[in-house]
Amino acid sequence: MTKKIVRPLIPILVLVFLYAPILILAFYSFTEATQIGAVRAFSLKNYVTLFTTEELRNMIIGTILLALGSAFIATILGTLGAIGAFYSKKRISSAISTVNQIPVINADVVTGFSICILLVVVFGIAKDTFVPLVIGHVVLSAPFVYLSVMPKLKQMDSSLYEAALDLGATPAKALFRVVIPQIFSGVISGFSLAITLSLDDYFIATYTKPATFDTISTYVVNATKGSQTNIKTALWALSTVIFVLVILLVIGMNFSAGREEGTERRRKGV
Repeated sequence: MTKKIVRPLIPILVLVFLYAPILILAFYSFTEATQIGAVRAFSLKNYVTLFTTEELRNMIIGTILLALGSAFIATILGTLGAIGAFYSKKRISSAISTVNQIPVINADVVTGFSICILLVVVFGIAKDTFVPLVIGHVVLSAPFVYLSVMPKLKQMDSSLYEAALDLGATPAKALFRVVIPQIFSGVISGFSLAITLSLDDYFIATYTKPATFDTISTYVVNATKGSQTNIKTALWALSTVIFVLVILLVIGMNFSAGREEGTERRRKGV
């Protein structure tokens, strides 16, 4: 009897532990409270401040553009790396997979500092060009794209590519007409993950960003040290918006995956 009661409680407690802080922050974003704990009248002033303050608006737009641009490059590199490793000999494939694990396991602060030293100090690339920042985020994200695409390649029939070549397709045509459609869901998952990693990154951005540019993560950390209460509370609204968008994205991806799985089952049933 005790086990029947305790078992369902464990996942509930885990979910409460994970999401309670975010939900509390979301609740206070709809109030006029200046700090957590003092509930005042409900208001949308935090959201108005978020979308009407030029500084906040420019910071959000810049962060999104950085995330989309670096994720696009990381997706191309990670996908090509996964395809290359999949069709390589076992030793080469194993070596590539091992090297790919290094940025995943390595601490972000070490990666950010190393990229800063290499590009800025050794090669003399100015941080004002945004090149170190973009490269840093690509280095952070590309290995995760690789890890998202590789399982899809292993699920695919490896003879499809060779069959396309035997039927007269060029390697490029076989890649885009046969391989990419088979692994497209993994590519999209990798792209979404790359965007999330870019939006979440703090350490790499801190070491590689221009002095006049802030991502959401660096801006939030700096804002918590400041005295502008209206900016701090507006960031509660920003956290809520990001959380809602992530939930909608996850629901959309799961719905799409469910439809794809249903279509595949019906096709096999026919």
